[in-house]
Amino acid sequence: MTTIANNLAQVRQRIQSTCEKAGRDPHSVVLLAVSKTQSVEALLQAHAAGQVVFAENYLQEALTKIEILKDYPLEWHYIGPIQSNKTKAIAEHFSWVHSIASLKIAERLNQQRPEDMAPLQICLQVNISDESSKFGVSTAELEALAQKVDALPLLRLRGLMAIPKKGDSESAFIKLRQCQERLIQKGLALDTLSMGMSADLEPAIMAGSTIVRVGTDIFGARV
Repeated sequence: MTTIANNLAQVRQRIQSTCEKAGRDPHSVVLLAVSKTQSVEALLQAHAAGQVVFAENYLQEALTKIEILKDYPLEWHYIGPIQSNKTKAIAEHFSWVHSIASLKIAERLNQQRPEDMAPLQICLQVNISDESSKFGVSTAELEALAQKVDALPLLRLRGLMAIPKKGDSESAFIKLRQCQERLIQKGLALDTLSMGMSADLEPAIMAGSTIVRVGTDIFGARV
């Protein structure tokens, strides 16, 4: 068994154990392999070990990998910041985007999503710890943005994503879940919480995460 395959097995076991502790079905949590800066060979090793869902932060690097691996049944998620000049390529090549924090970017993705593709699955990135240096929509502006994004026909608003500040994970995850619950009460059909990474996937799952974004604990330190 390769190191990557062994690492994946360990992460999956952590997910299963935490789900059992939380009284949740382990299949309710998607393991998203964050493969930024990793080689195509590393992705192939992960795929050989059963991983099919990958996340990228850097567009040009991602497009190269998507092209090389186009014959493999992989699902690609974009989780990095998005500039206006990147929206067309993202709309054409990804199944999910986790990092929407403005209506302008959402509208561009909607306009540029090919109509013969399934709607682009969207998470709004929330600045859940209210850090001035952190990207994301504020909790105060979240509902207004969510309502507008939900109305875009070629996007499907699925839920929320956050990257808490260090040391604030547990309370931030609960806060994000509460944000989701308030939006559901407002009539939005949200089913996704993208939260939790290598170091904090357990409290994320306990708080209701449905997608954990794991890079280091699968691939090792960035190369």
